[in-house]
Amino acid sequence: LDTDKAGMIAQGFTNEVGEWKAMVDPTAPSPPNVLAQLAKNSGSTFNVALVSAANYQDLEISVKMKAIAGTEDQGGGLVWRARDAKNYYVARYNPLEDNYRLYKVAKGRRSQLQSADIKHSDGWHTLMVTMKGDHMKCYYDSKKYLDAKDSSFREAGKIGLWTKADAQSNFDDLTVIGK
Repeated sequence: LDTDKAGMIAQGFTNEVGEWKAMVDPTAPSPPNVLAQLAKNSGSTFNVALVSAANYQDLEISVKMKAIAGTEDQGGGLVWRARDAKNYYVARYNPLEDNYRLYKVAKGRRSQLQSADIKHSDGWHTLMVTMKGDHMKCYYDSKKYLDAKDSSFREAGKIGLWTKADAQSNFDDLTVIGK
């Protein structure tokens, strides 16, 4: 994100839903820029940015995230095995609810696979997911909280970032290893 122009979507990402822009954040783990979700949507709007060239089946994906604002929702998460903006897995942390959850989103409808309670602390936090076959493990700041199996999305798919409703969050250091 360091070479991206502030005010534009980060290079290689597609703005599926929401308002995703590269922004300067002096607290960024890899300064100066982050990818920020700025939309103030409501209800069950899922804000999604996908990496256009990514196509992974088994993977390890991680991102650093900082919740900035939101009264209805806060936080955000990682998307993987995405067919499009309405079909994917997502692991997300919500500081308003003090929980980390794993969902599948099929035809735009979200179904919870697992949930863990995590007490919120301000600042940057690392979300990481590994998936091999139908087995997913989700980590928050290097500690495993979620461990589930699901075979709804078996094929390789895109990776991306996610927030819900009016959750405004900054993301940095998105990395993926896989095939």
